Parts: sequence; C-alpha cells; structure tokens
Amino acid sequence: MKSSRLVSILLLLQTRGRMTAAQLARELEVSVRTVYRDVEALSAAGVPLYGDAGHAGGYRLLDGYRTRLTGLTAKEAEALFLAGVPGPAAELGFGAVLAAAQLKVRAALPAELRTHADRISGRFHLDAPGWYARTEEAPYLPAVADAVWNNRVLDVTYRRWRTPTDVRRRLEPYGLVLKAGRWYVVAGPGPRTFRVDQILRLTVTGEEFSRPDGFDLAAYWTVYQRDFHARLYRARALVRLAPGVRLPRATAVDGPADEDGWTVWTVPIESVDHAEGEFLRLGADVEVIGPPELRARLARTVAALAERYRTPREGSAHPGNPGPPGGD
Repeated sequence: MKSSRLVSILLLLQTRGRMTAAQLARELEVSVRTVYRDVEALSAAGVPLYGDAGHAGGYRLLDGYRTRLTGLTAKEAEALFLAGVPGPAAELGFGAVLAAAQLKVRAALPAELRTHADRISGRFHLDAPGWYARTEEAPYLPAVADAVWNNRVLDVTYRRWRTPTDVRRRLEPYGLVLKAGRWYVVAGPGPRTFRVDQILRLTVTGEEFSRPDGFDLAAYWTVYQRDFHARLYRARALVRLAPGVRLPRATAVDGPADEDGWTVWTVPIESVDHAEGEFLRLGADVEVIGPPELRARLARTVAALAERYRTPREGSAHPGNPGPPGGD
C-alpha cells in the first residue's frame, strides 16, 4: 500500500540519512519512478525532504526532523532489540512485521541509543533448540497464531501418545508458548496444553470465544511445568557421582564425599527404562545404588557392551565423532 510505503521511506531516511532513489527502490522493491512519485507526495504533505543532485546526492530529511522515544535508557534499548527473536517470529508468520517494527523503533531512537541497539543486534543471536534436537514441522502454526490473536475457535484432529491416537478436539486457543524449540498452544476448555506439531488437520470455525477473565499465560505455564514434572518423575534413584558431575533435579544426600571425591545424590526418574538410558550417557562417572532393578539392568547392559567391544571388528572404520560444528 502507498501509505505504508511512504512511512517506510520516511523511516529509512530517518535511520540511514541520505539515500538515493535507486537505493530506496531496492529497499522497497519498487521502481525508481515510484520512488520519485512517493517523494513528491511526502513533500506535498509538508515533510521537509530535500534532494541533492550529483555523484554524492540523494534524498535527505531536514536535520532534527525525527520522532524520539523519550525516557528510554541505553540498557532498555539493548533489551528491546535483544527481545526480537527473528526465527520464532518468522515461524508465526510475523517475520516481515517484526522487521518493520524494529525499523520504526530504530528510526525513532536518538543516535546514541541507536548505537547500543545496533551493537546488540550485531553481537547476539538466539537459537533455542539443542544441537541434536530434531526440528518438528508445524505447518498449522501461523493459523493457530492467527486464531489466538482473533479469538477464533479451532476444530482440529490431534495425534496423542495413547490410544486412540488420532482424536478430534474443539480448541479455544488462549496463547502460544515456545519451549526448547517446540511450539505449544494453551487452549480451553480447561485450559489444556497441546503440541502444535501434532495437529494433523485444522479448520478455523466462524465461532468466536472469550478468554477467561484474568487468565495469565506465563503464570499458567509455570504451574503446568511444575505439575508436569511432578507427574512425570514419580520414582527416585540413589546414585554416586564423580567429582564435578551434576544432574538436573538431583538432591545431595547428607554426608561428606568419599576419599575419591564421589558424592551421593537422589535423582527423580520417570521409569527404569528411561533412567537406564539417561545414566548410561554418563558412562563411568555415575554408579547407581538403587533401586535394585535399575542397578541390575545397568549391570546387564554394561556387561553386554563390554563383551561386544572386547575385540575389534575386522575392517572396521574409525570415523570419530565430529561433534557440533565449529570449535577446536
């Protein structure tokens, strides 16, 4: 739209200073002729816009013509640009909107605060998922986000872990949460939590809903995580850990370390099967004392591994483990 383009020209000139018609055309993805017409429209509207001819020419605004954000400190400006996460915004369908918003904010900042914002943008990049976490496709994420924003009821087919696996649900989407690279939608009635990547089919109905008065998405998520861990980790293991080794949610058992520096801890576990895999990751840096079933399972697995690797396999390659990219 022309009005949006005129605002973009104004903000680009506020942000970057002098720009040629060709530079503006490339930035806005329009023709140079269109830029000429837009500049004339801005001048007719009273914007103090000047054009200089020649090799070093271009359009510029009268010095001092800008809107400033008052009361914003350098630290606040840094935090504002650090909070803009382009990856999740693009997944939600807001990538272009975020870029435009940052452009508007940057144009309104005084020069000294703009410098702080530029340093943040150039020196910090947020990438939430782990190195080896598989990226789950969530094709319906933009539609869910739109329904959250517009209070639209969703009719979905959802895949859950227990049978029947594929179920139909009516969702009143209150909000979206990004956790460890995975999107969740918090929806009523309930509310309940659903993984967006497990939505198989989705229809946006013509029905609107009203969010519950006082619903706080952040507060709900805090309670949900606490209850989730309480439901998930119903058993405990007693383990000895090598010096310097720590485990999430582990609680130290009273008593000094032994002569080798090993300490005793209790660790919440989901199940014997799950705990076996988790403790095997630590290799020789952990010894499971109990429960007896878990200790016996680990003993059998370790004995089988020792037998398997007792002698080298003929003609086996040794590719090594490249690990994450980068580093020494």
